[in-house]
Amino acid sequence: MRLRTRWFVGEQGESLTLPFCLVSSLFLLWGFCNGLIDVMDKHFQDELHLTKAQSAWVQTAHYLGYALMALPAGLIARLIGYKGGILTGLLIVSAGGFWFIAATAISSFWAFLLGVSVIAMGLTILETVANPYTTALGPKDYAPFRINLAQSLNGIGWMLGPLVGGAFFYSAAGIEASHAQLQLPYVGVALLVLAMAAVFYRSRLPDLVAPADPAEPTLSNDRPKPLWHRPHFLGAVLAQFLYVAAQAGIFSFFINHMVSEIPPLPASWANGALRNGLTARDGGLFINEQGAAQLQGLVGFGLFLLGRLTGTALLTRTSAPRLLGHYNLINTVLCALVVLRLGWLSVAAVFATFFFMSISFPTIFALGIEGLGLQVKRASAFIVMAILGGAILPKLMGYLGDLYGMSTSFLMPLGCFALIALYAYAWPALRARRLGRVPVRG
Repeated sequence: MRLRTRWFVGEQGESLTLPFCLVSSLFLLWGFCNGLIDVMDKHFQDELHLTKAQSAWVQTAHYLGYALMALPAGLIARLIGYKGGILTGLLIVSAGGFWFIAATAISSFWAFLLGVSVIAMGLTILETVANPYTTALGPKDYAPFRINLAQSLNGIGWMLGPLVGGAFFYSAAGIEASHAQLQLPYVGVALLVLAMAAVFYRSRLPDLVAPADPAEPTLSNDRPKPLWHRPHFLGAVLAQFLYVAAQAGIFSFFINHMVSEIPPLPASWANGALRNGLTARDGGLFINEQGAAQLQGLVGFGLFLLGRLTGTALLTRTSAPRLLGHYNLINTVLCALVVLRLGWLSVAAVFATFFFMSISFPTIFALGIEGLGLQVKRASAFIVMAILGGAILPKLMGYLGDLYGMSTSFLMPLGCFALIALYAYAWPALRARRLGRVPVRG
């Protein structure tokens, strides 16, 4: 119990557990919204007869919203503090959710993309505020642990999103009926977010700053060294760009991969729990879109959540750069197995990537802002802006899928994971170089 207290205690000995719990609820929110996005691609492919590369505009609109709002989000956080930033982000998410009522009436691709982008802008502010805030809610040594613990709720949201999205976007009534009710989950999100805004408005959140490293060099006595002179921060921006690209690609094309690449299923599955998610064709039994969405929500994101929980526990026993490097190296190998089309082994490899992706986003974030002190809010904005990777590279993955098949398209995340592993293993040297010290081995 004493150790748990140490995780969330302020410099004056005050407990920061309640603020941490409140802010962690935001991670559940944007995990759910992102989960909805991941099952929307295949819906638009079927409804609007789009190619995989064209349907990737959903991901592009989502992550473009992040890129456009990232720097303004950092400015908002600096001007009105963490609490003001949270309220602003929640209100924008709510506005985007209500826009889906109009988007469904307009029934044009651009209208849905606009709603997706507006919601992403609100989520950008929340992420820019909440990620660094969790690192400040206690001792510096436990910052990677706290952000990964909060991100575990994000994993629960990722699980729920595909389940809800699959129920509405791929209903038994047919694609046209599913398209007509696409607004319903987003209106529900808008109403929930308004309630969350009321709770945060009445809550007291201390406006904390992550501690600066006492050995941090400066260009003068009162001006910190520019962010762009810090190798560990620059590497984090690139690593986050690559990670979100890999994550967005795998998550958004998971349904395509399951429908087109999975081997025939045993006939006994026809009467199992997934019986409504199966289709008989070519003399065999295969997963359909609804079944793939269920597998993504329950199995894929279940593994993602398990990875977050176990990874958070491991971070109390091993260094964050080492664990990040090992996990991304494993994912590099798993993607290679998918590319090789090894039947059920490749299918298992796709699911395993969810587990080993789990800690990357929060750990890269924590490593990138480590020791930045008063520059944390600005640095956070740039790392969040790196989410732009999810707007660009998934289109390449979709293009590869259109030309060569979904298994070959996993070459894109394979390259991303390999470079992230390189950053993780090099992080001690990058951090030491910034401080002018010899890297710590081990």
